Amino acid sequence: MIMLDHYDFSNAVKNPFAEVLNENRTVKLDDDVMDYFLDLSDKERIPLQTLVNLYLIDCMKNHRKLTMSWDSKMNVKISE
Repeated sequence: MIMLDHYDFSNAVKNPFAEVLNENRTVKLDDDVMDYFLDLSDKERIPLQTLVNLYLIDCMKNHRKLTMSWDSKMNVKISE
């Protein structure tokens, strides 16, 4: 295929999905949390990003709330 010197985009159509593209975010996770999801991702053969996204979507759709408390040394305790 030969590249042209000029391309005419005057009749181009804007990508209708461009406004709904995901944004990159940085979230710092503890090593044991990362290991857990990496292992689960490998076992289930689901890409890590997809797996974590599915977990968060499930929390959002089911209105899950974290129940936790702090001890005197400021360590968090998660209730089940």
